Amino acid sequence: MLTIWGLKNSANVKKVLWCLEELNVPYQQIDVGGKFGKLNDAEYLKMNPNAVIPCLQEDDFILWESNAIVRYVAAKYGQDTLYPASLQERASVEKWMDWGICNLFPPIKQFMISFIRTPAGQRDHNIISQSLAEIEKLLKIVDDTLSHQTYLSGTKFGMADIALAPLVYLWLNVEIERPSFPNLERWYQLLTARPAFQKIVMIEIS
Repeated sequence: MLTIWGLKNSANVKKVLWCLEELNVPYQQIDVGGKFGKLNDAEYLKMNPNAVIPCLQEDDFILWESNAIVRYVAAKYGQDTLYPASLQERASVEKWMDWGICNLFPPIKQFMISFIRTPAGQRDHNIISQSLAEIEKLLKIVDDTLSHQTYLSGTKFGMADIALAPLVYLWLNVEIERPSFPNLERWYQLLTARPAFQKIVMIEIS
């Protein structure tokens, strides 16, 4: 059985667990990070010397980096569903996965730290405003793309949607003023109908 090390409310862990749930792959999840600590324990550092989450353990095989884990799981268990056979289709999907972790994740992370995890009286509103402005600029790209395709992965649900939606969920489900992105919102509503998304992604933000 696969073991996933990491917090359930981490966006990067969510994408891995969501992928496993979509493919009905048995797994166990072990809490590390946040209030659970253990990231710098010798046992964990032996698996992931970066001291971050998530980390996949499958017998003697260890894999870290959330997108790499999603690719591995999809390739192994989802060849007919989540993992495109066409090289060009797969490249188009993986483009969004890399874009999300390189471009969207940093301002989302900064916003979460500054707004959600910082007491109201201690918040730096300039940092929050800058983070939100960057998020909105990036999500405009997503919205424009979704104006002519059903999913970020193309005509059907796939890895790109799994990689991006946990980040979008954080932005959509906090009490802030936000612009309307109708295509993104339509896409998001499609995802909320998926049982695996409901179970893994739609949980309390903390």
